[in-house]
Amino acid sequence: MRTLDELDVDGKRVLVRVDFNVPLKDGEVADDTRIRAALPTLEELRRNNAALVLVSHLGRPKNREPELSLRPVAGRLGELLGTDVRLAPGVVGDQAIAMANELQPGDVLLLENVRYEPGETKNDADLADQLAALADAYVNDAFGAAHRAHASTEGVARRLPHAAGRLLEREVKTLTAIIEDPAKPLVAVVGGAKVTDKIAVIDRFLEVADAILIGGAMCFPFFKAQGHDVGSSLCEEEGIAPAKLALEKAAQGGCRLELPNDLVLGDRFAAEAERKQLDGVDVPDGWMGLDVGPRTAERYAAEIAQAGTVFWNGPMGAFELEPFAAGTRAVAEAVANAPGTTVVGGGDSAAAIQQFGLADRVTHLSTGGGASLELLEGKTLPGVEALS
Repeated sequence: MRTLDELDVDGKRVLVRVDFNVPLKDGEVADDTRIRAALPTLEELRRNNAALVLVSHLGRPKNREPELSLRPVAGRLGELLGTDVRLAPGVVGDQAIAMANELQPGDVLLLENVRYEPGETKNDADLADQLAALADAYVNDAFGAAHRAHASTEGVARRLPHAAGRLLEREVKTLTAIIEDPAKPLVAVVGGAKVTDKIAVIDRFLEVADAILIGGAMCFPFFKAQGHDVGSSLCEEEGIAPAKLALEKAAQGGCRLELPNDLVLGDRFAAEAERKQLDGVDVPDGWMGLDVGPRTAERYAAEIAQAGTVFWNGPMGAFELEPFAAGTRAVAEAVANAPGTTVVGGGDSAAAIQQFGLADRVTHLSTGGGASLELLEGKTLPGVEALS
């Protein structure tokens, strides 16, 4: 993978794929974390006398919905960079070309939402050609989109001198090191709703980790595979068979697969639900497991505390509902306090650790949920492969 150290950008226009897929509220950026994550790359390029043409997606537009315009992002980015960031009215076309041609070193132009163009997700060759025509070089700093073979992540990289931005470079090196050269013991904390979404990364960790700690609704297919009652808990039927196989694999190998031994139940999925603790894991009819219990949280925190490397992806329960946030909070605090290398793998885990105000106390907070998991699984990411 080529890095910025190998790319000459002096006096050149550089097309930079960034991940500015940020939440908006009332026409303003509600969370600028992803914008801030791109700043080191953008500032380095500007210091090196480059003019920047930025390209990003926002949401999943179907018909150029104005509420998915990047205009609020341009405003916030300008504030953070301390410079005017112009927004092109389109992704490509005469106006975008004219605005790109006017750029001077240090100037920043943001193209409109690249997914306004239907050819983006199809990796359309014509769109990739038009994007390439806007610049002299290409930098991909959008790790969160690197697992997609799109025109702005894979196609255009084949058409210009290219390199990884600092964010993408750090993501790939950090996550690869977890599998290839972790400080031991390696503990993986895996939560969320579906076993099928994460069974490949669970299988991978069964080969390289010392312990896997399971939480969230995905524990219920494991419990069902063991013959436990799950009551009204969210239990993915398609996850039962792979959960059983994972349990069998763990029993034969050197990695411990740990499950909760107590739960916090609710009579419905709501903040005002009736709540009770269960000393055990057999959920009565009419109740659903919505968090790991305090004994499980304490046990998991102890595992995390003695780890040389911790990878965490997925909450321990319905942390968005305050009565059921304790388990996820306990894990977040344990990860923040852990003496070893700590990596939080994007998605809901990143949202949780930010919600609890602990994001600055982990070694690495990934910007790519799906991309993080696919890289750990051993898959080739098209946006990364194109930078070789």
